Amino acid sequence: MQDLLRSALLAVAAWGAAGYVAFIALYALASVVFLPASVLTMGAGAVFGAGRGFALVWTGAMLGIFASFLIARHGLRGWVERRAAHMPLFAAIDAAVESEGWRVVLLTRLAPLPFAPLNYAYGVTRVRLGEYLLASGVGIVPGTLLFVHVGAAAGEALRTGIGRQRTTAEWAFLVAGLAAAAAAVRLIGRGAKRALAERARGA
Repeated sequence: MQDLLRSALLAVAAWGAAGYVAFIALYALASVVFLPASVLTMGAGAVFGAGRGFALVWTGAMLGIFASFLIARHGLRGWVERRAAHMPLFAAIDAAVESEGWRVVLLTRLAPLPFAPLNYAYGVTRVRLGEYLLASGVGIVPGTLLFVHVGAAAGEALRTGIGRQRTTAEWAFLVAGLAAAAAAVRLIGRGAKRALAERARGA
């Protein structure tokens, strides 16, 4: 599948402006059907450059985020709920969203957590669509910038024959990602505990 995505990326990159639209559609589709979008993210940097690659990836990711949310909330809600019932993390997120709202969405987007499953999981939580899109749009920026930058640097290295080492910015993102993950777990746990306490008092 990764080889197929790479081939598709190289093909659309040769289409000029039409390739931009095709890439956005391909990225959105990858987000919806659980394909390894990270291949496309780094590939976009390699073939489109860091700035243009970031814009294309962010747009495609947001379309995928929006589509998955709508599918979960209005199309396959029962199926998503049954699948999510087997994910302990979902129960905690659902309870945390009730009390913390967009903050949970933002932190889980900043943290290195599964991207596509979260898109569907949030569709069956109580989060409002506007808050969800805004927090997601901001939260995916650091990771997108990093992976597009890595792809752009790798593409340049292949073209010039010069190797590369991990930059300070990449190390900083890895540390920040771990910190965000820890904060997300803490916030989710606190929200879940508060929601359960409120339900117990109301019982």
